[in-house]
Amino acid sequence: MALKPYSEKTLRALLEAFNVPEQNYRFRPLTNGLINETFLAQGEKGNAYVLQRINTSVFPNVSGLMNNMERGLSFLKDSSYPPPLLLKTAAHKHFIFHSGLGYWRAMRYVPDSISFDTPQKPEIAFECGKVIANFHRRLRQADPEAFTDTIPDFHRLDARIEQFEKALGGAKTERLKNATEAIAFAKDTATTLIGALPKGLPDRICHNDTKLNNILFSKKTGKALCLIDLDTLMKGYFHYDFGDAVRTLANPAPEDGQDHGNITLDLKMVAAFAKGLAHSGPFLNDNELKAASFGALLMPFLHGIRALTDYLNNDLYYKTVYKEQNLDRCRSLFNFTAKAQSHMNAMSHIVTTTLKSV
Repeated sequence: MALKPYSEKTLRALLEAFNVPEQNYRFRPLTNGLINETFLAQGEKGNAYVLQRINTSVFPNVSGLMNNMERGLSFLKDSSYPPPLLLKTAAHKHFIFHSGLGYWRAMRYVPDSISFDTPQKPEIAFECGKVIANFHRRLRQADPEAFTDTIPDFHRLDARIEQFEKALGGAKTERLKNATEAIAFAKDTATTLIGALPKGLPDRICHNDTKLNNILFSKKTGKALCLIDLDTLMKGYFHYDFGDAVRTLANPAPEDGQDHGNITLDLKMVAAFAKGLAHSGPFLNDNELKAASFGALLMPFLHGIRALTDYLNNDLYYKTVYKEQNLDRCRSLFNFTAKAQSHMNAMSHIVTTTLKSV
């Protein structure tokens, strides 16, 4: 894939600002992310780095964002949890500003690692549970008040509903017509979820975007290594991370798929994920345990209403490659939301019995 609008010379100069060894680096775009622009830099001696342009339309507080990452990684670095290493400039900063090209950061590429876009087998779900539990145990030592909200109200349902309603008021007639069914589902489900929001939960430092392809696995052992894409590392509730993991682990269909017949909620994958969470012992209190399965309903709905809002706003937030992609995302996510709603009792039973048994 072409590197446009950046040349290899430009990308090499940006990378070299982070004191990497002098080599002839080749760059390849990484296209999984929906927000930032990311490149894999591979050196002739085997060195590999990730170079990333930070989307300041989404993350305007770059200093707060990078301070969160640096602080969070200080709790996560361990032989059992090898996260990507942030690189520093000569001025000991973790990011640079280039006039005309914006803010950039660089990380050491985790060697011999792989990620998955779709669930493969229960063993993958089990490993995801283990690594997410490890992540939360380590970050429990962190002070939530020391972290910046990189996206204020990121998972606040009432705020997302307000944004949706505002978008409805300014949307084009054609888009309103195309999204009629999705709009009706959003309104009905929002009312239900607002009345069921869990209460009395402790603040945690959460990843807040624990979809499957944000987890790295070892190519050699098949074990989960760490979570990546730490832009949304900030305060949250555990059921956010539980729900985001389930929506991608338990469903083999792509998020923006048009064939909704492929959308499923595989309870075997949920059970394997719960066993992974329980593997090293308890770490949730009773209220968090009761709320966990609610996250599998809340999170796909939140992602769906965000995609619908962006569609109504003429695609300002997410990258799109065709006109109706945000609407397809929304419909797919709402379809999964409906399936999660029908499986709530089963999921709750799996989660509470598995995690209470440890």
